[in-house]
Amino acid sequence: MTSASTVEPTRRDFLFIATGAMAAVGAAAVVWPLISQMSPDASTLAMASTEVDIGAIPVGQIVTIKWRGKPVFISHRTAKEIQEAQNVDLATLKDPQPDSARVKKPEWLIVIGVCTHLGCIPLGHQGDYGGWFCPCHGSQYDTSGRIRKGPAPLNLAVPEYSFMTDTKVKIG
Repeated sequence: MTSASTVEPTRRDFLFIATGAMAAVGAAAVVWPLISQMSPDASTLAMASTEVDIGAIPVGQIVTIKWRGKPVFISHRTAKEIQEAQNVDLATLKDPQPDSARVKKPEWLIVIGVCTHLGCIPLGHQGDYGGWFCPCHGSQYDTSGRIRKGPAPLNLAVPEYSFMTDTKVKIG
């Protein structure tokens, strides 16, 4: 048989535990501000995404909103514009991309409104293709925001977005 003996905690044991606990609290108090300062500022988080009510945009109209300091074009496309965008021969495009890869709902096109040539802001419903025309150097985009003519090398960029409801979209 073995006998087990219990050792009563002493004052020294209490001091070791209390000192350890205070050291942990002190370390946390020092580390917390260092970690906290790495978080983005509230104004930056506010610009990260925006919600837009698209229910009031009539068919055929393009609305420009500002997101992250850039213009974003929201186009409520007509049936004719959708048909033209879908029937383009991709082999004729500089930056081939089907219309279905650029939109989540065919009637709504959402693109960043900055010309991919030199960063100008194109004009809507202009040019040979009825999309956007950049007057600075003559780049022309179709109704899907794809480059069709001019010096721009790429299509208008499509931001990350999602439809929250049928009349509300969240960009970013």
